[in-house]
Amino acid sequence: MALHFIRKDKKKELLSFPDEQLVARYTQTHDIEIIGILYERYTHLLFTVCYKYLGNDADAEDTVMLVFEKLFELLKKSEINNFKSWIYTITKNECLMHLRHKKSGERIIEDNLKKLDTEIMESVEHNHLLSVSEGEQRIRYLETAITGLSIEQKRCIELFYLNEKSYREVEQITGYTYNEVKSHIQNGKRNLKQLLERMDRYE
Repeated sequence: MALHFIRKDKKKELLSFPDEQLVARYTQTHDIEIIGILYERYTHLLFTVCYKYLGNDADAEDTVMLVFEKLFELLKKSEINNFKSWIYTITKNECLMHLRHKKSGERIIEDNLKKLDTEIMESVEHNHLLSVSEGEQRIRYLETAITGLSIEQKRCIELFYLNEKSYREVEQITGYTYNEVKSHIQNGKRNLKQLLERMDRYE
């Protein structure tokens, strides 16, 4: 019972501290309860910042959690005069880093879709004749066509082309035999070509 009151009094004392005093206390004691208090104070503000940059709840929540996980080490080695301004900057930078990684991943997938399109149409010249807008439209068509494949073909095509896995890696991930992987990819490409030609006809 006495321990319960000590903990309660300690938390009440910590809650009365301004941010900078809490930070100073943390650098001396490494008391994780201080991080919890800062989390309670700033989670709503940081979520609002993250949502503004990232545009969805899931990414915003994940980024807020990441920021607070980093606080355990960052607070030990940072000189902080204004905690609110400092944590806002840390959070904004995490959001920008997340967006850079996301765009980089999207570019890789788009490049791989273009390579797949070239293989399917069996003509590099065909792609070079397309305008930028036509090329982008074909990539959208190809993404739609992939969703129309059988589960086995879709999975093998996505792993082999979009995730850049080898035949052996696709075999290990899916549990299909090497020949099944090869067959699903070949049949998938043939079906994609038919689907794309159908889309072109009805454009």
